[in-house]
Formats: sequence, C-alpha cells, structure tokens
Amino acid sequence: MGLKPGYKQTEVGVIPEDWDVVTLGEACTFEDGDRGDNYPSAEAYVLNGNPFVNAGHLSDGRIRLDEMNFISAERFERLGSGKFKTGDILFCLRGSLGKFGIVGPEIGEGAIASSLIIVRSKPSIIGNRFLLFYLQSYCCSQMIKKWAGGAAQPNLGAQDLARFAMPYPPTRTEQGRISEALSDADALIESLEKLLAKKRDLKQGAMQELLTGKKRLPGFSVKWGSKIFGEIAQTRKQRIDPRKSGPYEFCVELEHIEQGTGHLAGYASTSKESSLKSVFQKNDVLFGKLRAYLRKYWLADREGVCSTEIWVLTANISFLTPSFLFQIVRMDRFINAASEAYGTHMPRSDWNVVKNYEVLLPPIEEQTAIAVVLSDMDTEITTLEAKLAKALQLKQGMMQELLTGRIRLA
Repeated sequence: MGLKPGYKQTEVGVIPEDWDVVTLGEACTFEDGDRGDNYPSAEAYVLNGNPFVNAGHLSDGRIRLDEMNFISAERFERLGSGKFKTGDILFCLRGSLGKFGIVGPEIGEGAIASSLIIVRSKPSIIGNRFLLFYLQSYCCSQMIKKWAGGAAQPNLGAQDLARFAMPYPPTRTEQGRISEALSDADALIESLEKLLAKKRDLKQGAMQELLTGKKRLPGFSVKWGSKIFGEIAQTRKQRIDPRKSGPYEFCVELEHIEQGTGHLAGYASTSKESSLKSVFQKNDVLFGKLRAYLRKYWLADREGVCSTEIWVLTANISFLTPSFLFQIVRMDRFINAASEAYGTHMPRSDWNVVKNYEVLLPPIEEQTAIAVVLSDMDTEITTLEAKLAKALQLKQGMMQELLTGRIRLA
C-alpha cells in the first residue's frame, strides 16, 4: 500500500511532506541538577523557601504542590546548576522514567533533584507548549523504550534524551494551532477533574454528617441507637478450595477492587492452582483487610468467590441494610479502626478490634433513605468519572492525529 499523496516516510513514521524531523538536542537545551557539595539533602529542607522538586512531584505534565520540599534562599543561590523558572519543563531520567511537568507561576523559581533534568525549547524551532505535548505523545514513549533499553531499572542520560526524534511543522503558526487544540482538550479535562474533586469532597462531607446523625433528612426525628459492629455485621465463613471443587468463573482479588471508589475494576476465574477462596453472596460487602487504609470495598451485585485477604461482611438485617453497611465501612472512623492492624510488613485488620467498633444506627427506614442519597451521589461521581475517561481518551486520539500531521488544522 503506497503513501498517501503529500506524505513521506521518516524514522518516526509517516508525516506530511512539508514537516521535518528534529532531535531534542537540536530543538532544546538541557540543564542537569547540581551534584556537588551544595546538593541539598533531606536535612537541608526548610518550611519555606525555594521549591526542591523530585520525581514524586511530577504528575500528568504538572507539578504537584502537596508535600513539596523547600530549601533556603541562601542554599538555592549557592547552587551552580539545576535552577528552574516558570515555563521550564522538568523531565525525569531515572526511577519514574518519562514523568515530566511544566513549572507554573505558582511554583516560581526552584531547584531539581539529581534524577531530573530541565528541558527548555529553542523558540526559533519549536514552541514550549508544542514540546510539552510531544513529551506526552506515543512517539516520545517509543523513544523512551528505544533509548532506555530493557534494564530492570531503565534510565536515560541527557545524551540519550538529545537523540529523541520529533516530527514537527516548521511554521510556528501550525504549531500554535495544534497546541491550542490540545490545550482546549486539557482545559476540558482540568475542569472535569476539578468538578469531580468537588463532588467527591461533597460526598465525603455528606457521609460524615448523614452517617453520624449530625444532619438529618426531612421527615426523620427518632433518636439513633448505638451498637457495636460485631452485633450488626458478621464475616461469612464459607470457603472453597478450587483444587478440589474445580474452577469458579467469578473471582474477586484485591487488585480488582478500585481504591477508594467502591467500584469493581475486573475479576478473574479460579484454576486448579488457585489458593483457598472465600464465598460471597449478592448484597454482601467485600472489604480488603490487607492494608485497610487502601480503602478497598465493594457491595456485591452477584455471588462469587474472593481472596481470603478480603472480609466478606454480611448485614444483620434485624439492625441494618446491606447498603447502609456498605456506607459504614467507607467512613474515615471505620477505616481508622480497621487500620489498627497486626503484622508490620503485611498489616491486616484485626476482627477483635473491628467487632468492637461502635456504630450509631438510625431506624431501617432512615438507613434506606440515607443510603439512597449517598448512592445517588455515587452515581453522579461515576458519570463524571466516565466523562473524564472519555475526555482523556479523546485527547490521546487527538495527539496521535495532530502530532503526526494525519490531521492538519487550517
């Protein structure tokens, strides 16, 4: 099959005839961090000063401010290299290879850890925003695989990064149009992320108020009672051994339960080599007892089997509904109680602690009403999550088309 008219084959694939391929070494400058005597150690961190950025602060092209480290202005001034300013791109060469972020005005001037490098575009060749989108592209990910090799701990040097090949339109006008289109996609993603964060905060606040009786729904005024958790819920004891009973089609492991959302991300089937499994029924609550602080829980909508690292909790229907039990195990107070674990390397929740956890309990009718309100909020959050996932997928498709010239913007 021949090339489409107006296109040519290059080392990075098919691109328009009027596009060029340039290496990052030709299109950018690089600056390593200072690795001499002035390199800041953890003992040099201060409460306020200039940011000191490492790979852990890079996320999705941005730099996270939470848990940021700072060095004093005096130490910052003594550094011979590795000082960044607003607009610079910080790229990780080791450890979290390929992570990057652009320095926004809220970050200001700071310094980089030795695992990072500062990348600055040459305005005469490419714009900074165009470079940023290239670093997110499939083409860049392929360059990372090519130059980092297949080592268990892959890393790059500045000389490797300089060899990265990038297709680009020579005119800054077309670069600008591409960057603008992708920036619009980023703006939509950011707005959805902010709205989703707001909805999650509202849900968390509603849980803390509605599940403790601080806020009552209209029409309910009966005083709440108090029960210990072991009175209102029990762990299901039924087990199966797949090596004897044969395969089971629906098996939930800890990795199948999303962290903090209450969603199931997948499932597996057992085999003759599978270990002992716990049995659960529809409306049981699955709760990950290994590292409970990871917040892995799911209200079962079908029967199945699961890892024995998961508690199968059944509601005592004389006192509460399964949906209300599901909301209880999501509360911060319950997670804290379940995190009073035994074992250091593999901490597991202790039932002898959790069964004595005190629960404030409204009448069944109010439990049902509260669960409906919180479930509706969950549904709204799930809808937003789906919109965000679709927006992210759309942006990826746009990048693949626009950054290779398959689609041209007039």
